[in-house]
Amino acid sequence: MLGKLPVSANIATRDLEAARRFYVDILGLEQVGSEGDELIVLRSGPTAVNVYRSDYAGTNRATALTWETDAALDGLVQALRERGVRFEHYPDLPGLQLQGDVHVAGHMKLVWF
Repeated sequence: MLGKLPVSANIATRDLEAARRFYVDILGLEQVGSEGDELIVLRSGPTAVNVYRSDYAGTNRATALTWETDAALDGLVQALRERGVRFEHYPDLPGLQLQGDVHVAGHMKLVWF
């Protein structure tokens, strides 16, 4: 039913222009649309990311977006760090070892920002 249809992510923000600068200028997503001062539509690969203004922004403490990368993760982390991205560290997560800004569990590598 829905499993074959495209899906988009939705992210709330209090400051739409600051969010645009972060997602477009720092992370490199492409802005493909907007609705005035209330919404910008971004693209990451084939996925649409809707960033909208909301008074409830910042209340979700869960992961919002996940990108799959190849072996170039360390280079991506360095490039993001050079653009001012600050990474979250969770040294007490079971099964993960923190190596610099990267959490490692076997072949799986994760970063949060």
